[in-house]
Amino acid sequence: MLILLLVVTAAIALWVMGAYNSLVALKNRVVNAWKQIDVQLKRRHDLIPNLVNTVKGSMDFERSTLEAVISARNKAVSAAGVKQTAQAEGELTQALGRLFALTENYPDLKSNQNVLQLQEELTSTENKISFARQLYNDTATEYNTKQMQFPTNLVAGLAKASPAELWQIEDAAERAVPTVDLSSPKPPAA
Repeated sequence: MLILLLVVTAAIALWVMGAYNSLVALKNRVVNAWKQIDVQLKRRHDLIPNLVNTVKGSMDFERSTLEAVISARNKAVSAAGVKQTAQAEGELTQALGRLFALTENYPDLKSNQNVLQLQEELTSTENKISFARQLYNDTATEYNTKQMQFPTNLVAGLAKASPAELWQIEDAAERAVPTVDLSSPKPPAA
Protein backbone atom coordinates (compact mmCIF):
# COMPACT_ATOMS: atom_id res chain seq x y z
CA MET A 1 0.00 0.00 0.00
CA LEU A 2 2.81 2.42 0.89
CA ILE A 3 4.57 1.64 -2.39
CA LEU A 4 1.38 2.38 -4.34
CA LEU A 5 0.98 5.70 -2.51
CA LEU A 6 4.63 6.61 -3.28
CA VAL A 7 4.19 5.70 -6.95
CA VAL A 8 1.00 7.80 -7.26
CA THR A 9 2.64 10.72 -5.43
CA ALA A 10 5.73 10.49 -7.64
CA ALA A 11 3.55 10.35 -10.79
CA ILE A 12 1.61 13.44 -9.70
CA ALA A 13 4.85 15.27 -8.84
CA LEU A 14 6.35 14.40 -12.23
CA TRP A 15 3.19 15.53 -14.02
CA VAL A 16 3.18 18.86 -12.09
CA MET A 17 6.84 19.41 -12.99
CA GLY A 18 6.16 18.60 -16.64
CA ALA A 19 3.14 20.91 -16.82
CA TYR A 20 5.03 23.68 -15.03
CA ASN A 21 8.04 23.34 -17.34
CA SER A 22 5.90 23.30 -20.48
CA LEU A 23 4.16 26.54 -19.40
CA VAL A 24 7.49 28.20 -18.64
CA ALA A 25 8.87 27.07 -22.01
CA LEU A 26 5.84 28.45 -23.86
CA LYS A 27 6.02 31.71 -21.91
CA ASN A 28 9.66 32.09 -22.99
CA ARG A 29 8.73 31.32 -26.61
CA VAL A 30 6.11 34.10 -26.48
CA VAL A 31 8.74 36.53 -25.15
CA ASN A 32 11.16 35.45 -27.88
CA ALA A 33 8.53 35.83 -30.59
CA TRP A 34 7.81 39.37 -29.35
CA LYS A 35 11.52 40.19 -29.44
CA GLN A 36 11.62 39.03 -33.08
CA ILE A 37 8.88 41.55 -33.90
CA ASP A 38 10.81 44.18 -31.97
CA VAL A 39 13.96 43.56 -34.03
CA GLN A 40 12.06 44.02 -37.30
CA LEU A 41 10.24 47.11 -36.03
CA LYS A 42 13.59 48.64 -35.03
CA ARG A 43 14.87 48.07 -38.56
CA ARG A 44 11.70 49.67 -39.97
CA HIS A 45 12.03 52.65 -37.62
CA ASP A 46 15.69 53.10 -38.61
CA LEU A 47 14.90 53.09 -42.36
CA ILE A 48 12.15 55.72 -42.20
CA PRO A 49 14.32 58.79 -41.39
CA ASN A 50 16.61 57.83 -44.30
CA LEU A 51 13.63 57.69 -46.65
CA VAL A 52 12.21 60.98 -45.39
CA ASN A 53 15.59 62.71 -45.76
CA THR A 54 15.99 61.31 -49.27
CA VAL A 55 12.62 62.60 -50.50
CA LYS A 56 12.56 65.82 -48.45
CA GLY A 57 14.30 68.00 -51.03
CA SER A 58 11.98 66.97 -53.84
CA MET A 59 8.79 67.22 -51.81
CA ASP A 60 9.12 70.57 -50.05
CA PHE A 61 5.47 71.46 -50.37
CA GLU A 62 4.43 68.00 -49.08
CA ARG A 63 5.92 68.84 -45.70
CA SER A 64 2.74 67.85 -43.81
CA THR A 65 3.02 64.28 -45.16
CA LEU A 66 6.68 64.05 -44.17
CA GLU A 67 5.89 65.42 -40.72
CA ALA A 68 3.04 62.90 -40.35
CA VAL A 69 5.44 60.05 -41.17
CA ILE A 70 8.01 61.25 -38.63
CA SER A 71 5.32 61.82 -36.00
CA ALA A 72 3.87 58.34 -36.57
CA ARG A 73 7.38 56.84 -36.43
CA ASN A 74 8.14 58.58 -33.13
CA LYS A 75 4.85 57.36 -31.68
CA ALA A 76 5.63 53.81 -32.85
CA VAL A 77 9.12 53.91 -31.36
CA SER A 78 7.76 54.92 -27.95
CA ALA A 79 4.82 52.48 -27.95
CA ALA A 80 4.78 49.85 -25.21
CA GLY A 81 2.83 46.62 -25.08
CA VAL A 82 1.17 44.65 -27.83
CA LYS A 83 -2.02 46.71 -28.21
CA GLN A 84 -0.34 50.13 -28.17
CA THR A 85 2.41 48.94 -30.52
CA ALA A 86 -0.10 47.44 -32.96
CA GLN A 87 -2.09 50.68 -33.02
CA ALA A 88 0.99 52.89 -33.47
CA GLU A 89 2.41 50.64 -36.19
CA GLY A 90 -0.94 50.74 -38.01
CA GLU A 91 -0.81 54.54 -38.02
CA LEU A 92 2.77 54.43 -39.27
CA THR A 93 1.81 52.05 -42.07
CA GLN A 94 -0.92 54.46 -43.19
CA ALA A 95 1.44 57.44 -43.09
CA LEU A 96 4.02 55.53 -45.14
CA GLY A 97 1.30 54.54 -47.61
CA ARG A 98 0.44 58.21 -48.14
CA LEU A 99 4.14 59.02 -48.61
CA PHE A 100 4.59 56.23 -51.16
CA ALA A 101 1.48 57.37 -53.01
CA LEU A 102 2.81 60.93 -53.18
CA THR A 103 6.22 59.84 -54.47
CA GLU A 104 4.40 58.50 -57.54
CA ASN A 105 3.69 62.14 -58.48
CA TYR A 106 7.40 62.97 -58.66
CA PRO A 107 9.20 61.42 -61.66
CA ASP A 108 12.63 62.27 -60.22
CA LEU A 109 11.76 60.35 -57.03
CA LYS A 110 10.34 57.39 -58.93
CA SER A 111 13.69 57.00 -60.70
CA ASN A 112 15.91 57.86 -57.70
CA GLN A 113 17.89 54.72 -56.83
CA ASN A 114 18.16 55.65 -53.14
CA VAL A 115 14.38 56.05 -52.86
CA LEU A 116 13.78 52.80 -54.73
CA GLN A 117 16.27 50.93 -52.56
CA LEU A 118 14.78 52.31 -49.33
CA GLN A 119 11.26 51.45 -50.49
CA GLU A 120 12.41 47.93 -51.32
CA GLU A 121 14.09 47.54 -47.92
CA LEU A 122 10.95 48.80 -46.18
CA THR A 123 8.80 46.39 -48.18
CA SER A 124 11.11 43.51 -47.29
CA THR A 125 11.03 44.56 -43.64
CA GLU A 126 7.22 44.78 -43.74
CA ASN A 127 7.12 41.18 -44.94
CA LYS A 128 9.43 40.09 -42.13
CA ILE A 129 7.25 41.95 -39.62
CA SER A 130 4.18 40.14 -40.94
CA PHE A 131 5.84 36.76 -40.52
CA ALA A 132 7.07 37.70 -37.04
CA ARG A 133 3.54 38.82 -36.05
CA GLN A 134 2.13 35.53 -37.27
CA LEU A 135 4.72 33.56 -35.30
CA TYR A 136 4.01 35.66 -32.22
CA ASN A 137 0.24 35.15 -32.47
CA ASP A 138 0.65 31.41 -33.09
CA THR A 139 2.96 31.04 -30.10
CA ALA A 140 0.81 33.24 -27.85
CA THR A 141 -2.30 31.26 -28.83
CA GLU A 142 -0.55 27.98 -28.04
CA TYR A 143 0.54 29.38 -24.66
CA ASN A 144 -2.93 30.73 -23.87
CA THR A 145 -4.56 27.44 -24.86
CA LYS A 146 -2.14 25.37 -22.79
CA GLN A 147 -2.75 27.39 -19.64
CA MET A 148 -6.54 27.10 -20.03
CA GLN A 149 -6.62 23.35 -20.66
CA PHE A 150 -7.45 20.98 -17.85
CA PRO A 151 -5.48 19.75 -15.94
CA THR A 152 -2.60 22.11 -16.85
CA ASN A 153 -4.73 25.04 -15.68
CA LEU A 154 -4.26 23.69 -12.14
CA VAL A 155 -0.53 24.47 -12.43
CA ALA A 156 -0.86 27.76 -14.37
CA GLY A 157 -0.91 29.91 -11.23
CA LEU A 158 2.14 28.13 -9.87
CA ALA A 159 3.98 28.88 -13.13
CA LYS A 160 2.80 32.54 -12.99
CA ALA A 161 1.16 32.05 -16.36
CA SER A 162 -1.10 34.81 -17.57
CA PRO A 163 -2.72 35.17 -20.99
CA ALA A 164 -0.52 36.68 -23.66
CA GLU A 165 -2.08 39.53 -25.63
CA LEU A 166 -2.47 38.86 -29.35
CA TRP A 167 -1.42 41.31 -32.07
CA GLN A 168 -4.65 42.55 -33.63
CA ILE A 169 -5.53 45.04 -36.31
CA GLU A 170 -7.06 47.99 -34.48
CA ASP A 171 -7.64 50.38 -37.36
CA ALA A 172 -10.83 49.87 -39.38
CA ALA A 173 -9.15 51.28 -42.51
CA GLU A 174 -6.39 48.68 -42.25
CA ARG A 175 -9.01 45.95 -41.81
CA ALA A 176 -11.11 47.09 -44.80
CA VAL A 177 -11.10 44.92 -47.90
CA PRO A 178 -9.90 46.81 -50.98
CA THR A 179 -12.41 47.17 -53.78
CA VAL A 180 -11.28 45.88 -57.16
CA ASP A 181 -13.39 46.43 -60.26
CA LEU A 182 -12.35 44.23 -63.15
CA SER A 183 -15.48 44.84 -65.21
CA SER A 184 -15.08 46.01 -68.77
CA PRO A 185 -15.48 49.72 -69.28
CA LYS A 186 -18.75 50.61 -70.94
CA PRO A 187 -18.37 51.74 -74.52
CA PRO A 188 -19.06 55.42 -75.12
CA ALA A 189 -22.59 56.30 -76.15
CA ALA A 190 -22.93 57.04 -79.83
